[in-house]
Amino acid sequence: MQAIRTRYFPALAEYIRSGSEASLFEATEIGKMLQDIHPEDIIAVHEESMQMLVANVDSEEALRLYSRSFIFLIELMVAFRFRVQPEQSSEQRFSEMRDMLLRSHRSFRMVKNKYENVLQHMDSGIAIFDGDGMLSFINVQMAKLLDIPRTTLIGCNLIDILSHSRLRKSTKRIILKLYKEVFLRRSRYLEFVDANGRTLLVTVTYGDQLDGDYLFSVKDVTEYKQIEQTAYQNDKLAMLGKIAASIAHEIRNPLTSIRGFIQLLKPHLSQLGKEEYSRIILTEIDRANDIIYEFLNSSKPSAPMKQKVRINSLLKEVILLSDSEALMKGCQIQFETYDEELTVSIDVKQVKQVVLNIVRNAMDAIGELDGERSGRIDIITRRDGRDVEITIRDNGMGMDPLTKSKLFDPFYTTKAAGTGLGLSVSYRIVRNHGGKIRVASDTGEGTEFNIYLPIAE
Repeated sequence: MQAIRTRYFPALAEYIRSGSEASLFEATEIGKMLQDIHPEDIIAVHEESMQMLVANVDSEEALRLYSRSFIFLIELMVAFRFRVQPEQSSEQRFSEMRDMLLRSHRSFRMVKNKYENVLQHMDSGIAIFDGDGMLSFINVQMAKLLDIPRTTLIGCNLIDILSHSRLRKSTKRIILKLYKEVFLRRSRYLEFVDANGRTLLVTVTYGDQLDGDYLFSVKDVTEYKQIEQTAYQNDKLAMLGKIAASIAHEIRNPLTSIRGFIQLLKPHLSQLGKEEYSRIILTEIDRANDIIYEFLNSSKPSAPMKQKVRINSLLKEVILLSDSEALMKGCQIQFETYDEELTVSIDVKQVKQVVLNIVRNAMDAIGELDGERSGRIDIITRRDGRDVEITIRDNGMGMDPLTKSKLFDPFYTTKAAGTGLGLSVSYRIVRNHGGKIRVASDTGEGTEFNIYLPIAE
């Protein structure tokens, strides 16, 4: 059998790759040379070879390779079953040929069922519609995405699926959008986010490749998107650091000189009754200096000076610093912990800056309510595996999806007097501590930040 495997695999691979008559002839030659071998053993060799050939291809390519391999297998089985024996009569040869075809058909069905079983359990959702628009195949993963049993979907057309009693409205909207993109605009790729927040990539194959059928492949690419977004965010922060290092000092130095001369001119302006001018100029210079300070800070937090502290003590300090401002803006800060002994190794100043920044943003969001409801900020700590989880939750105005997607981008702000640097700096500080920062928010329903920092050993 090992000799057969050695010859079978390259012959099958060559036929699948080229589809030439010469490579198909090799199947006939292998079939003729097989002696005292059961058909099941031939199918087993074929199955082993195909598993190696499709190990690193996507679902669409795998389906194409399976279809072509059946022709190779049938050609080999015909040669194996119908070896010429001169002493046989025409009737005997006809009878053997009929038996061979029946057995080959059964073998074909067996292999087809095995490969369908492979497709059923792939991590991508797969559905095939025939030329008349009927669903002829759907795998387990696709049925899970639709949240409808497979048995009730086979044989349905698009209208039947859209009118299915168990189909969710959000899924129905996605299917309608997919229909417009594929059948009206002839698109082959579509990316969308489902109701559970997963990013799904749909690939559509149709035309001569599938003899009029439509193959839909759906893959969950949420993790890839997160990695891509993280890389994109890190690139932007690196670029910001380079810009900050090259221009910030060049701006700050002349501002210092201007401030000094304005202070020297202040008595003369007072004599002219223009003291207000000097006050405004100094205020604006100080504001420009504050922006430059934040700008420089955005590229600095790369090497935190760590020390072991109890995270609850640090958070209580932040609450003490923010309490009076919170009361002025009509909100209360509540603290809750599920573990008093949580210890982290952090740069206290940097992490305090992160928490203060988020708390102040929460107070601003509550201020936008204009007294519509009582403001509340909850700060909660708990253990999450090997991390400390710090939750900062407010009941303010919340954010729309666009704002949430750009929240950590440098210079992106919704505040009239904001710089858009606070959260980008916070993001980098948390990452430099080996932690993570996540945000959940809906318009009108408040915002929740979750900061994860490694527990000190």
